[in-house]
Amino acid sequence: QVQLVESGGGLVQPGGSLRLSCAASGSILTINDMGWYRQAPGKQRELVATTTSGGSTNYAEPVKGRFTISRDNAKNTLYLQMNSLKPEDTAVYYCNADILYWSGIYARKYNYWGQGTQVTVSS
Repeated sequence: QVQLVESGGGLVQPGGSLRLSCAASGSILTINDMGWYRQAPGKQRELVATTTSGGSTNYAEPVKGRFTISRDNAKNTLYLQMNSLKPEDTAVYYCNADILYWSGIYARKYNYWGQGTQVTVSS
């Protein structure tokens, strides 16, 4: 089995910074696309940023220029550096990954979600 565990959320003042991490563990063979999503109270989950295994990145318009997604393939870890945070960035942030893993009998591909980490931007 595979797990995604996020960390790094918390309370920060407007204009501040946070760095989220997402560590994947288990019988992982390959991690393909990875991404961060967020869900604010009363709203649908939305894309924040994604990255491919080759390092290509994509950002949602509201976070362009403020957030940076990166990954350490050797550590199976995804990061999100968030700068110039705004109150509207307040949400639960979720890690997502397409993972090829060993089931014990054969290789299987599955899309995994982490449990989420709360980010609150408030003075």
